[in-house]
Amino acid sequence: MGANSDFVKRDTAVVWHPCTQMKDHEWLPLIPIRRGQGVWLEDFEGKRYLDAISSWWVNLFGHANPRINAALNGQLQQLEHVILAGFSHAAVVELSERLVKLVPPGLTRCFYADNGSSAVEVALKMSFHYWRNQGRHKKTKFITLANSYHGETLGALAVGNVELYKQTYAPLLMDVITVSGPDCFLRESGESWEAHTRRMFAHMQQTLEQHHDETCAVILEPLVQCAGNMRMYHPMYLQLLREACERYGVHLIADEIAVGFGRTGTLFACEQAGITPDFMLLSKGLTGGYLPLSVVLTRDEIYQAFYDDYTTLRAFLHSHSYTGNALACRAALATLDIFREDKVIENNRVLAAHMGKSVAGLAEHPHVAEIRQHGMILAMEMVKDKHAREAYPWQQRRGLAVYQHALKRGVLLRPVGNVVYFMPPYVITQPEIDLMAQVAAEGIELATREN
Repeated sequence: MGANSDFVKRDTAVVWHPCTQMKDHEWLPLIPIRRGQGVWLEDFEGKRYLDAISSWWVNLFGHANPRINAALNGQLQQLEHVILAGFSHAAVVELSERLVKLVPPGLTRCFYADNGSSAVEVALKMSFHYWRNQGRHKKTKFITLANSYHGETLGALAVGNVELYKQTYAPLLMDVITVSGPDCFLRESGESWEAHTRRMFAHMQQTLEQHHDETCAVILEPLVQCAGNMRMYHPMYLQLLREACERYGVHLIADEIAVGFGRTGTLFACEQAGITPDFMLLSKGLTGGYLPLSVVLTRDEIYQAFYDDYTTLRAFLHSHSYTGNALACRAALATLDIFREDKVIENNRVLAAHMGKSVAGLAEHPHVAEIRQHGMILAMEMVKDKHAREAYPWQQRRGLAVYQHALKRGVLLRPVGNVVYFMPPYVITQPEIDLMAQVAAEGIELATREN
């Protein structure tokens, strides 16, 4: 047995892996990683894999980034963690000061949690509790979009709409109001993204008219529904929704956990619509892919609704042991330094354009229904029938065939269903993009060869 298989044997004896049917690993090799450098991962036998998905969308500036490493080493010598209730530290204050200057104007308060799902839970509770503190006790519902995804904890799962993750746990979940979304893959022939988006907003408009008195907030992923097959829509929807939420007295929660920090072509996706949500949720790329950290940014008006004498019981008594962890905050500060010093957004425009060109030829493939892109997120949708846009049965696991081929060729692609996507670290080079595109094209050809 080789070094990889020895390690895998130890792993499968004790580890239960996330989002995995563990029985698959009887025939689907687990890949143990010994080290990472830049966009590359290396296993225990020296084989390298190009990390085309940023290790589940978190890594922005490459593995073992020397600048983030240095920042963490410095922080380790000073403070690793301290309780954030009644105490504070330099990294969390500096990070909060910098974030409120970067996000859309009006978001002035930062509440920290450990991960994306936890941030969603915070925002849901905070919105509900705000209306309760305002005496609006009928406001108990949330509105979400069809095909949305906001995480795996029970509150986050409830406001999501991907049945694969949600259906089993339905008896445990709160009721929400689900509205047909602006998914532009579903637009009519000849219809523009903007026209489709505007037409689909009528569903949200009607729902808000009918349910605003009982609704706390609308939650959505700006521009890209990542776990929902990387479906995308026009920024116009965010503008219309911001205006409607204002008109009907409903909060807007922008879940930028996956799309924030430059993924869609701007630092935050909401910028493309020129809006400020009532809550903005950030995680994943916040620490450059180093450590778990999330933050809920909100308006001072919402903060003030909880600010009172303790005996009024209006305080937001939500907590996590590792809230505002000093090491994670320092990694986030180093990540923001790189954005500031390296003209990342400008450089990404060049990389994104090259990424689009690298797969343009696949638009003519008989089993690729669409190639869509927002900035550094690009997706190619495999279908059984291109004209009818008929999907392959999920049981055939066509995306898994692409994954397997890519691993053989030294590229980590992890399709969402039948959608092959790129979301690479921003330090990727154009030749590496070309390799990524070539391997994806080969994988799509192999996976769709037989109907």
